Amino acid sequence: MQKGNISVQTENIFPIIKKFLYSDHEIFLRELVSNAVDATTKLKTLAMRGDVQGELGEPVIEVIPNKEAKTLTIRDQGIGMTGEEVKKYLNQVAFSSAREFLETYKEEAALIGNFGLGFYSAFMVAQKVEVHTKSYQAGAHGVTWVCEGNPEYTLEENDKQDRGTEVVLHLSEDSLEFLEDQRIEDLLKKYCKFLPVPIQFGTKPDFEDKEEEAEADKDAPAREVPNIINNTHPAWKKNPVDLTDEDYRKFYRELYPFSFEEPLFWIHLNIDYPFTLNGILYFPHLGNALELQRNKIQLYSNQVFVTDNVEDIVPEFLRLLHGVIDSPDIPLNVSRSYLQADGNVKKITSHITKKVADKLEELFKKDRDTFQGKWNDLGVFVKYGMLSDEKFNDRAQKFTLLEDVDGKFYTLEEYQEAVKPVQTNKHGKVVALYTSSPDQHHQQITACKDRGYQVLKLDHVIDSHFMQHVEYKMDQLTFVRVDAETIDHLIEKDEQRESVLSESDLKKMEELFKSVIKDPQAIVQTKAMSPDEQPVLITRPEFMRRLKEMQTFQSMGGASFPDSYHVVINSNHPLIVGKLLESSSGEEGEEMAAYLYRLALLQQGMLKGADLTAFAAKSVSLL
Repeated sequence: MQKGNISVQTENIFPIIKKFLYSDHEIFLRELVSNAVDATTKLKTLAMRGDVQGELGEPVIEVIPNKEAKTLTIRDQGIGMTGEEVKKYLNQVAFSSAREFLETYKEEAALIGNFGLGFYSAFMVAQKVEVHTKSYQAGAHGVTWVCEGNPEYTLEENDKQDRGTEVVLHLSEDSLEFLEDQRIEDLLKKYCKFLPVPIQFGTKPDFEDKEEEAEADKDAPAREVPNIINNTHPAWKKNPVDLTDEDYRKFYRELYPFSFEEPLFWIHLNIDYPFTLNGILYFPHLGNALELQRNKIQLYSNQVFVTDNVEDIVPEFLRLLHGVIDSPDIPLNVSRSYLQADGNVKKITSHITKKVADKLEELFKKDRDTFQGKWNDLGVFVKYGMLSDEKFNDRAQKFTLLEDVDGKFYTLEEYQEAVKPVQTNKHGKVVALYTSSPDQHHQQITACKDRGYQVLKLDHVIDSHFMQHVEYKMDQLTFVRVDAETIDHLIEKDEQRESVLSESDLKKMEELFKSVIKDPQAIVQTKAMSPDEQPVLITRPEFMRRLKEMQTFQSMGGASFPDSYHVVINSNHPLIVGKLLESSSGEEGEEMAAYLYRLALLQQGMLKGADLTAFAAKSVSLL
């Protein structure tokens, strides 16, 4: 038996591993199973070259807990190691200081499949580790390596007959949770669900069909078969031409078993140059929600789960999607918990964005009706992408849609051309009229239609930002909500309507309404409008309302923008010019002004509580 010291200079590796090297102790199982997968994969490669004697069989990796012995074993049937290889891979973890060690490996690519650093994650949970291994090479002897969490180790021959490696962890008292079946199975499904070699964890009952399962005698022993945790051939590793739509939907259900909605469509990423990347991104139903999906895109490296925190690899707007990205070219730090922002990552990010834009443009051109039918979900994604990614914005302008209140769709360019003849203001800008609530703005929408205007429906929480973005990018287009001004003034023209009232009468009307309106947010003004327009209208100036909406959207603290509105008196309406002006100085005038003000509030959905009750009572008394 040989004894020796692991090559460590100055500082002990084991406390560093325990405390600093890995952010989460559960990672050890991923590392050890990944090593076993790599050993098995290498064996298959050697067998294809004719370098392995005897039958290869169907190698599996076993994960075996033993509560009595307090051990957890990971067993493979891979290439194994000779005594010299054990010394090389397990004993030469050398560094001059802990800091230098961490800095050195921080710059390294992922160490999946290399006995060494990944293997030492075992000491986060184990007080002693045994490695029983035998190389596939002819004439090799089995060897056993034992280490108790310090630089000392023993190495001796054993009588192991089969090739492969068995890592036995003698768990520390504070890590006995990793002997519980459910805990182990959950971790295997999290990290190893799609590894390319079968992972066996115990056995399970085998029923040939559901009927047999239903009729099975609960007291009779069930036939047991190996419980294989993983899908070794996930959809993203297959050729897209070999997959049907149902295959993609089935894989989506495998990824998200608790999702009750089918995806809208998907993009299969299959790239070999200038980097290697595979994956499938699904477009979920978003509706009118805007919530970045956490843990919905999973990142893999050679089918080994790395993280579902993909902030550094997937642009922010793409995190509205679901799915899988797998790339061995993504550099990871030693724990594989965080991604490094280097040139490769930026190239991959850019390519994913391009592929998504290509797919959307293809769908739009190929079947516009279907694309429009999905716009309620797609619109949130596309608008968010335009706001957050310059390159995506440039592409998306071709297929970004605007929907009017009658359900007709336009591209940005189509809408401009359609409304330019009647909705161009005196400054030469096309005015895009819109509503955020068709029911609430029914009166204004009707008035707009009577004038030949086309009104858009922009009712999503993101639309304030989207409109501002489009206005910035398209200088000759401006958005105005239908209640931002009176109908006559929504689109500024050179011609101005004259008021039939004198200056003194206009002032008298303003003073009357100011005397009955107690809301400090209300700004009273008179305007010359069509006699057919309402006698009193509520308008909400576009600029201040947008600031308010954006403040709410961003949950900004501090001083709040005033929620002000304008009470506009139609100085050409017969009721104002006649009866109200005549009785403006008496109690009757005040009652009429208060009634007209509340009527205007009611039309905007702003009349509530005691004021609404009083208005209803007054209406009944008038009848």
